[in-house]
Amino acid sequence: MGRETIHLMACADFPSAQAITCERAPAAARAPRTDAAVRRNKQEPQLKIISHRGASGHRPEHTLGSYELGARVGGDFMEIDLVATADGALVARHEPEIGQTTDVSDRPEFADRRTTRTIDGREYTGWFTQDFTLDELKTLRATERIPEVRPDNTAHDGVYEIPTFQEIVDLARRMTDELGRRIGVYPETKHPAYHSELGLDLEPPLLAALLDNGLTGAEPELPVFLQSFESESLRKLADAGLPRVFLMGTEEHWRPYLTPEGLAGVAAFAEAVGPAKDLVIPRDEQGDLGEPTSLVGDAHEAGLLVHPWTFRSENRFLPTDLRSRGGPGDFGGFAAEYDAFFAAGVDGVFTDHSRHAFLAREIHLEDI
Repeated sequence: MGRETIHLMACADFPSAQAITCERAPAAARAPRTDAAVRRNKQEPQLKIISHRGASGHRPEHTLGSYELGARVGGDFMEIDLVATADGALVARHEPEIGQTTDVSDRPEFADRRTTRTIDGREYTGWFTQDFTLDELKTLRATERIPEVRPDNTAHDGVYEIPTFQEIVDLARRMTDELGRRIGVYPETKHPAYHSELGLDLEPPLLAALLDNGLTGAEPELPVFLQSFESESLRKLADAGLPRVFLMGTEEHWRPYLTPEGLAGVAAFAEAVGPAKDLVIPRDEQGDLGEPTSLVGDAHEAGLLVHPWTFRSENRFLPTDLRSRGGPGDFGGFAAEYDAFFAAGVDGVFTDHSRHAFLAREIHLEDI
């Protein structure tokens, strides 16, 4: 099915995790929901939907509410950015700096913790998880990171705590039992070299947590992928016996990894790559969605899966030719973008809108 023939109506903001409705349109274009589709959704499809920081298009990211919603609406994995506290606990935050994702700036008792740090060559000013104990972090509440694009999410500001890795694993296990399908975890070691410099290595506590939860080896209790932008961190996680994902951006220093030879080298320490999605299908000079590169085929030839990031349904993030006439936070033609990447052969997608990815996958799989 080509991009021009894919139609999928945008989901309204979900009023609760229990009451979720979406529909495909027009009716004449919809494929019937077959018994085969129902059986497939009770299994573990090869084309993975990775709930990026949970259902972060509908709840503040990296919260238990976001992770739960992502699983309920079709996500296969809970994607987790892991950073460390002063006492070595692993918690889920997009960055060590938490001024943009919590209410810490409104907490006078922590005003003196505001500082400037350099992380991987970039200077940040704010509040950092490494300067708080876990107990102190638990007194904070999460807030929406991009309220100008996702104003509806601000209704949930102040509702959720910062979750630990263990709490997310516990949630994945509970959702697995409740939904009747396995919900995996997909943790990222965030800035591991930076943490190591502080004496807060991320890999040992992550390995210990995985072992304690029966999530190591060839047959873990729940599906697991381990991810990092740093190859050394992935090498340190080899003992887990789990698939590892080497994340890659669009900056020039990633180019050597994008050749067949470079990907063959990646296969020595990873089982998958997580490229920025423009590396799979770039945009042209007008910002329209272009044609696929050879990356997927080259990665598959090297024995690597391909999980590109990050798919978002709002106009602000979509290719120009797929945007609607609404504002930057309105949904555009996201289904056409998913379909193009599915047709290019990717093995999974990181998405802020798990329900949209789920429905787009249903259309794609019914059509092939």
